[in-house]
Amino acid sequence: MTSTPPRLILATRNQGKVSELRAILSDAGLPYELVGADAYPDVPDVKETGVTFAENALLKAHALALATGLPAIADDSGLCVDVLGGAPGIFSARWAGRHGDDKANLDLLLAQLADIADGHRAAHFACAAALALPDGTEAVVEGRLTGTLRHAPAGSGGFGYDPILQPLGETRTCAEMTAAEKNAISHRGQAFRALIPAIRDLLG
Repeated sequence: MTSTPPRLILATRNQGKVSELRAILSDAGLPYELVGADAYPDVPDVKETGVTFAENALLKAHALALATGLPAIADDSGLCVDVLGGAPGIFSARWAGRHGDDKANLDLLLAQLADIADGHRAAHFACAAALALPDGTEAVVEGRLTGTLRHAPAGSGGFGYDPILQPLGETRTCAEMTAAEKNAISHRGQAFRALIPAIRDLLG
């Protein structure tokens, strides 16, 4: 009789992100059932009151671990635009005022950068990935994907600001890549691959 693998909860209800993280973590051969926070609908969403990506990732991971009694991993990520002093940054998901409205966020950012020449459109995606255990043990790491911003969206893959960030050395945006291509270089891929040793060490 096959035993059920232990659960590791991904502190997000974004199905695109759940799929992406499953792919990244499954490639590492971790012996866990990876489930999104939507498997626990009674657990309230956590207010992202931190002032850094790392603080917000830890807030979400600790809250879910405490509420479920299971280990939880979370990330906080965003787009940091050089000419905007690092904004939208931690406000990336709600840049246009409503959390998770990708199109509105994209449209507003492109409007704000409309007069900015190509040579000044440098930006990077940043991601902090955190692991929290119910006993308060934690680990957090970060990843970054540097590139430039297009003047108009291109591609239908990914989510968030993927259609406008063109990674350095690439001719395509993140949204024009396959999921595997994007995961290989993405800020989130880097962060979660860097977190895998901590997952192994802390969870066995």
